Amino acid sequence: MGELAVSARSGDELAAIGLGSCIGLALVDREAGVAGLAHVVLPDSLGKPGPPAKFADLAVPELIKQMEKAGAIQRRLQAILVGGGRMFAAGATMDVGARNHEAVREALAQARIPIRAEATGGNRGRTARVIVGGDISAQVAGAGRDVLLNMAKSRRCGARTGAPA
Repeated sequence: MGELAVSARSGDELAAIGLGSCIGLALVDREAGVAGLAHVVLPDSLGKPGPPAKFADLAVPELIKQMEKAGAIQRRLQAILVGGGRMFAAGATMDVGARNHEAVREALAQARIPIRAEATGGNRGRTARVIVGGDISAQVAGAGRDVLLNMAKSRRCGARTGAPA
């Protein structure tokens, strides 16, 4: 939780396991063969110290920065979002998953990075997996894996927005 990883080595696997209300934010530059994944825990840092990947407002710019260091170009980046579930029966203001989802979407919009696919919402945990140069997928706990994007292909693969979990 609150971690970030980037790789330009084909076949490397990046994973965010146990995404409940957290967002697994994958960024890819398919042309450069660079991928990154951040495990975003909270929507806003509010000036608190902590790892940048923990907070949506800091995670997006930090992931972009690390992607560029690995050879990506920001204008070619595409985003894939996984997680953001409603894990507890509480009021809408306590729906951290929805707040995380919206905060990541806003930060991506500010950075002008399009969201290519997402598997978000619901009330079950997910795992996000990124195989550099291969598939970006989401797996709902106890279910099969859905491929959201293939880094080697130009078409969208089986992406679902707000898919029930």
